Amino acid sequence: MQEEYVSASDALNKLKSGNLLYVDSQTSSGDISLQKRVYTSENGQRPYAVIIACSDSRVIPESIFSVGIGELFVVRVAGNVIDNHQLGSIEYAINNLGCRLVVVLGHTQCGAVGAALRQNQGYIKFITDEIKLAIGEEADPFKASILNIRRSVDKIKESIKDTDGLKITGAIYHTDSGIVDFDVI
Repeated sequence: MQEEYVSASDALNKLKSGNLLYVDSQTSSGDISLQKRVYTSENGQRPYAVIIACSDSRVIPESIFSVGIGELFVVRVAGNVIDNHQLGSIEYAINNLGCRLVVVLGHTQCGAVGAALRQNQGYIKFITDEIKLAIGEEADPFKASILNIRRSVDKIKESIKDTDGLKITGAIYHTDSGIVDFDVI
């Protein structure tokens, strides 16, 4: 039996309630059971949200939102920047998996944002140059992270035109408390 698509509003409520569980937990409560693995292997995935997250090892979307296998479609890249690869992944999740919610999840103490505040060489410049476009002259790391999230949200909104109940938003994860703030973006 194929599961129904989850609306953007219901998906956002699931993320918020999952984050509250996470903040008060010592272990993950997401379903990673053998039964869930077999079910998703046989029936496919039906994630209810796309999360664009930083590659930072402290930012684990499945744990942050207290979810298990098959619930989130996670795209990770340092600095949660958006290019054609990320857009293609988002578009796939929307068009083929039925996701109605896309969240750009930035975080405090982001190393990629910090690197953008300094000079860089090598491949990291592809990431930091994109972040610099977002932050301009902003020198405060927290404010710069917010600006970077906003730019990624705007790039997705400009590129992904599906409007059938689709919600694209940003949030910031506080690495010290574990709280995800959906209201600062």
